[in-house]
Amino acid sequence: MSEIELNRRITLPLLTFYGIGTILGAGIYVLIGEVAGIAGLFTPWSFLVASVLAGLSAFSYAELAARFPKSAGEAIYIHESFHHPALSLIVGLMIVAVGTISSATLTHGLLGYLAHFVQLPDVLVIVITVGILGGIVIRGIGESVIFASLMTLFEILGLLIVIWVARAGFTHLPAQLPQMWPGAHALAWSGILLGAFVAFYAFIGFEDMVNVAEEVIRPQQTLPRGIIIALVVTTAFYFLVALLSVLVVAPAALAQQSAPLAFIYHQMTGREPWPIALIGVASIVNGILIQMVMASRILYGMSRQRWLPGWLGSVNPRTRTPINATLVVLLLILAFAFWLPLLSLAKLTSFISLTIFSLINLALLRIKRRGEQSPGISVPLWVPACGFLFSVVFLAYQVWRW
Repeated sequence: MSEIELNRRITLPLLTFYGIGTILGAGIYVLIGEVAGIAGLFTPWSFLVASVLAGLSAFSYAELAARFPKSAGEAIYIHESFHHPALSLIVGLMIVAVGTISSATLTHGLLGYLAHFVQLPDVLVIVITVGILGGIVIRGIGESVIFASLMTLFEILGLLIVIWVARAGFTHLPAQLPQMWPGAHALAWSGILLGAFVAFYAFIGFEDMVNVAEEVIRPQQTLPRGIIIALVVTTAFYFLVALLSVLVVAPAALAQQSAPLAFIYHQMTGREPWPIALIGVASIVNGILIQMVMASRILYGMSRQRWLPGWLGSVNPRTRTPINATLVVLLLILAFAFWLPLLSLAKLTSFISLTIFSLINLALLRIKRRGEQSPGISVPLWVPACGFLFSVVFLAYQVWRW
């Protein structure tokens, strides 16, 4: 096995943009409508509640990342807590599955957005997209994260455009505020909590940040800060977009739209929403790239722990990237993209993610109860306890609704 290490080039700003990009993803461009259909005018509250629930697991990840700054983060955390290599391997492979299946699904989503600008054969688009992004990932972590940061700027630009065109909604706020204040009404909070179950999935993504730990400069300080900053920034954007969305368009109308933010743009400007479609392309491309990086580092990290064949842990001396692991990920993405039925995989992805969140919170709970001191951030014991409880509740709800 090569002893060459990965290249530490990721600073706090780059990690933060990487995290914001993986959290924002393409979900917010769709989920606003679904949450509005459940929570109505209380939609902003649903996103706030979801951010608190996601934040519990995010803080658990932040402490574990400071304790064990290694690639294959979640698998390492499970191993350090339970000392069960088979369980660690299963968790790692589950994360790789989520990354590759999500990337394959996103490549199909890209086809619809590109159709607004150019008509190309689906096979050609998929192969070129996976090939170019794979080349960036192989070229170097610095190039990958810089590219992801640029795409994240486009994602943020899209939300800023929506906020700008919908800014007239602020003038409606004083009149609507009494109807948007839930108070102690059980019916209102019922809708908020049900909406939070859906909005929660817009915050999934912060966990991908821990899998580039071995390429982060001063990871014990940088990783926790990056995770927390990314979550705060995305929460602010989600709340503002949700607030203005329900102020300028009736929630029932939003719920009927497959692209609610594009609908808001068209309603407020009277123009075709091509800027939102273009930014949708950037968002999807960013999502694919980040999942490629994450999945390849999981395979690399598990190989370094001797849970997978050694050749997956080799690092190219010139690029300082795990080329073999990356090529395996690219082949898996292409296989899923060409042969996987185009069914909604959101439920399966979220089910696996919530299962992992439950285990991660439980892992930190066990480690803290053993009295092991953290070299970086240390959260109170109730944080992983509540994170575990809420993750299990969300998981049970998911199973019930399946």
